Amino acid sequence: MLPMCGRYVLYSPIEVLIARFGIKQATFGLTPRYNIAPEQEIPVIIQSDEMRLVGMRWGLIPFWTKQPSSDYSTINARAETLELKPTYRHSFRNRRCLIPSDGFYEWKGTAGRKTPYFIRLRSQEPFAFAGLYDIWEPPEGVTVTSAAILTTIPNELLSKIHNRMPVILSPEEQATWLDRENNDPSVLRAMLDPYPSEEMEAYRVSTYVNTPSNEGPTSIVPEV
Repeated sequence: MLPMCGRYVLYSPIEVLIARFGIKQATFGLTPRYNIAPEQEIPVIIQSDEMRLVGMRWGLIPFWTKQPSSDYSTINARAETLELKPTYRHSFRNRRCLIPSDGFYEWKGTAGRKTPYFIRLRSQEPFAFAGLYDIWEPPEGVTVTSAAILTTIPNELLSKIHNRMPVILSPEEQATWLDRENNDPSVLRAMLDPYPSEEMEAYRVSTYVNTPSNEGPTSIVPEV
């Protein structure tokens, strides 16, 4: 199986995201993106004194690693083992974030014959992946802030495509996830369950999305 979730889209304009997530400050410029890939700069929502939209590298680099390109850099984090893995333990307690999205891709089939699917909410509204982030500071040079998307077991819809799915938070869960005063692992873990199948939809799309450099609305057109 390929990593889950390894490609996603965000085309909603900033005005929609401000209203949807209560963003007060945006320092990351948005353009419609239909094929966001690992190691690219992505928009991430964090909360300090106010809700902020900032840019981060997709692929979490833990603060304690010696090199930013180490094997510890990862785009996904398994919800079941966050407290056990040194890579995520600190971020799970102290650096949680939201990663806004309009949908994501997954591939079904055997190697060389995989069919891409686009998955989104039935409402077609933007939503938020549960994310973690970290800040890597070199002895000298440029600081790197990076993030990962959490994954969990699939719901009924996704189980027909892949053995994992990204954690999607409901609007009611988002404030609790971002609350830096909330360090109760049981409360946090309770939110990392599969999103309801009945509120999601999936359909086949063209292999055009297989190449990360391919962009544009063509990526999410249903394959006939």
